[in-house]
Amino acid sequence: MSNQFMSTKTVNSKAKSQMQGEHAAAIAELGWFGAHKYLLLRRAVQLGLLGLFALGPLLGVWLFKGNLSASLLLDTIPFADPLVSLQMLASGHIPELNLLIGAALVILFYALAGGRVFCSWVCPVNLVTDTASWLRRKLNLPRTSELPRNLRYYLLALVLLLPLLTGNLIWEWVNPVPLVYRAVLFGSLSGLWILAAIFLLDLFIAERAWCGHLCPTGALFGLIGKWSPIKIVASKASVCDNCMDCFAVCPERQVLKPALKGPNPVISNPDCTQCGRCIDVCAQRVFRYQTRFTATQAQLSTSDSTDCQSPSTTSPIRQHIAPKAEKDQ
Repeated sequence: MSNQFMSTKTVNSKAKSQMQGEHAAAIAELGWFGAHKYLLLRRAVQLGLLGLFALGPLLGVWLFKGNLSASLLLDTIPFADPLVSLQMLASGHIPELNLLIGAALVILFYALAGGRVFCSWVCPVNLVTDTASWLRRKLNLPRTSELPRNLRYYLLALVLLLPLLTGNLIWEWVNPVPLVYRAVLFGSLSGLWILAAIFLLDLFIAERAWCGHLCPTGALFGLIGKWSPIKIVASKASVCDNCMDCFAVCPERQVLKPALKGPNPVISNPDCTQCGRCIDVCAQRVFRYQTRFTATQAQLSTSDSTDCQSPSTTSPIRQHIAPKAEKDQ
């Protein structure tokens, strides 16, 4: 690797990364908090939101009533899962005005913030799937099954077709998102087997199977946020050293290569969950949150980018993940 792109500190960080485990280089360069800041913020948002809903049943302080399927803030402002409203319409029922307003507010928010922000920053099932992914990496479990990523869109169509045929919201019987809230808020354990199944599926059968390949809710939010102005941008792609740390932690790693290697540094693929882990673990600080309107070619580093495309060394992480990344394209 050319010294133009790697300082002595960075070289030492790479050596530590190989000896100490994943994203040790980022920890050495940015500090532990700097290498986990967005992960910690996401957990704070997910658990904090769950806590706000729990205040009512546990302490009688009803800031929110309901769950992520449908809720009221301060008994006034409605919020609703757009997929619930679509299922109701498909079943032949007109949702109440509050439900339609709540769905419209949610659609507006995620159309601006990024649809799959819901998946990584709000959805409690993400805690389960991230844990399975972390454990999978720690145990170095091989990928045992391949699932097409567009399968979630077929399942989304099926979720909308079933109410049309049966008149019932079949998906809501097994939707794991409200099941988590019912378990926490009301002690209902009836649906925890679904969460256990998702965990075991992600751990032993297919990597990121639920969130990355199957979840119809995530598919819908991805479509909602496709044109969101807020994106993660590889604004310094030219200094990428191909350590593959971002590929190791990204739940949708197929979205990274076009931004790193292509002419447009914006990660515009709607599959991106905007979790920020690529920002966290990059010792070279290649990625950042930015608006798609300001992320122009002028913001890319003027340094020669050929070193990014032709690294002289290949890290163990790259050897392990690169074949997977190619399959995910």
